[in-house]
Amino acid sequence: MNVGERIRELKLVPVVVIEREEDAEAMLGALERGGLPVAEITFRTACAPQAIKLACDKFPGMLVGAGTVINAGQCEKAIDCGAKFIVSPGLAEDVAEVCGARGVPYYPGVVTPTEIMKAISLGLTDLKFFPATSYGGLKTIKALSAAFPQVRFMPTGGVSEDNVLEFLGFEKIFACGGSWMMKGSAEEIEEKTRRAVALIKAKQ
Repeated sequence: MNVGERIRELKLVPVVVIEREEDAEAMLGALERGGLPVAEITFRTACAPQAIKLACDKFPGMLVGAGTVINAGQCEKAIDCGAKFIVSPGLAEDVAEVCGARGVPYYPGVVTPTEIMKAISLGLTDLKFFPATSYGGLKTIKALSAAFPQVRFMPTGGVSEDNVLEFLGFEKIFACGGSWMMKGSAEEIEEKTRRAVALIKAKQ
C-alpha cells in the first residue's frame, strides 16, 4: 500500500507539534496505541528533524510525514530524516520539485481556484484545504469541487470531533487533518485518538 492509499484508509492525519524532542516518543506512542499510526510532524519547531527521525526509528509501523514545510531546504531535511510525505500551509513550487525528484507525496495547502490551477499544472490533485473553517469549510470545498472534479481535498484547520464526519461524508474529501486529539497528556492523547478512530469507523 502506498502513502496516499494509507492516508485514504486511515482518513485522519494528526497534526503533531513537538516542542521538545523528549516528548516525541510519548506523544507518538499514544497515537499508535489509540489506533492511528500516522503523524504529520510540523516543521515549525527547532526539534522537528530529530522528532521525525526518532518517530521513524522507534515506530516503524507508523506513517511519518512533515508538515508546515515552506521551502526546498526544509523539504530535503525532512525527507533525509525519514518523512514519507510532505505537507505545506500553501503551495511552494520548490517543495513540489524536491518531492517530485525524490518520489515523496506532496500535499500543498490551497484555498483559491488560482492556487488549485497552479497545483494541477504541477501534477498535484490531492490537496490540503487550509485553513478549512476560516475559508468556508465544506461549502467552499463543494463549490471548488464542481469546478475541479479531478481534485480531492484534505481539510485542515478548524477540523474537530464535532465536524470531522461532516467533512468525511463528502466524496471529494480523502482525509482530514486535525490537532484536537494531540492536546493534553499521553493518556489523554490516546483516549481522544481512540475516540476519533471509533467515530470514523462507525460511519464507514
